[in-house]
Amino acid sequence: MERLHPDEIAIDVELVRGLVEQSFPHLASEPVLRSLASGSSNSIYRLGRTLAVRLPRQPGGGATIRKEARWLHQLAPQLPTRIPHVLGLGAPGLGYPEDWSITTWVEGHAPRRRLRGSQSVTTGRDLARFITTLRDAQIPPEAISDPALRSYRGEPLQDFDTQFRDLVDECRSLDLDLDLDHALRLWDHAVSAAARLPPLSTWYHGDLLAENLLLGGDSGLSAVLDFGGLAIGNPLVDLVVAWDLLDQDGLAAFRVALAIDDDEWTAARGWALFLSLMTFPYYRSSMPGRCAARLAMARFVLAHGVQDRT
Repeated sequence: MERLHPDEIAIDVELVRGLVEQSFPHLASEPVLRSLASGSSNSIYRLGRTLAVRLPRQPGGGATIRKEARWLHQLAPQLPTRIPHVLGLGAPGLGYPEDWSITTWVEGHAPRRRLRGSQSVTTGRDLARFITTLRDAQIPPEAISDPALRSYRGEPLQDFDTQFRDLVDECRSLDLDLDLDHALRLWDHAVSAAARLPPLSTWYHGDLLAENLLLGGDSGLSAVLDFGGLAIGNPLVDLVVAWDLLDQDGLAAFRVALAIDDDEWTAARGWALFLSLMTFPYYRSSMPGRCAARLAMARFVLAHGVQDRT
């Protein structure tokens, strides 16, 4: 397994097979295969035809596994789109230090490039419906007090002004071919817009990007994956997916379906820039594919920032 982090936990097929046998002996005869769907936070292994094993890549990652197990089964019936179902939690063992999970394997086509035309419009509307429905989902009292459901991505954008400017300075040395001065201008608009918004606290996905979506052939959204970033707070960060995946027509359909105002849209665009730039210093060597995707998103934001600027 490739190492993405300095504190990466060693995981391989033999370990996964042993963990499954230890915690779920009735599944021990199912074949185990490494999945290309593995991300930066979790390694994913296929277990037979219908299941997946999800294992944190870093110490402490078991907290997000337990969070998904606790809350996804409550949210799933309220959502309009398929999501993975957590079927069981596995215990640490065989030298592996974290909780892990077995989930359903969700079939679908991962988007490989920016969507165009009618597929972009349809998917934009589907994404807006998912975001709106998740925002409107009931928040139980125990969720409000759950520290696992707090994340920096639900905090006001203006809280990260210094960090963004430091990122811009760091990115200037990386030869990214980005107009970082224009990025700062758009960021200033975003911070000003965010400061005018009232406080808001709802459910949000937290990592709603193209790499965590599945499409249904030539149609729209088929499934949403990876709820490790699930949290309660300001949900504007979930709008970033529009700049990551949709063309101009899809972007417009997405915004209309969400029925959001200019300040919300401008602040969300700031989140798209922030998440793009924070990728490059950490992952530029270990995840070139992710960096290429974030570079494309940043360029799209910069290219279209004038047209939709308030």
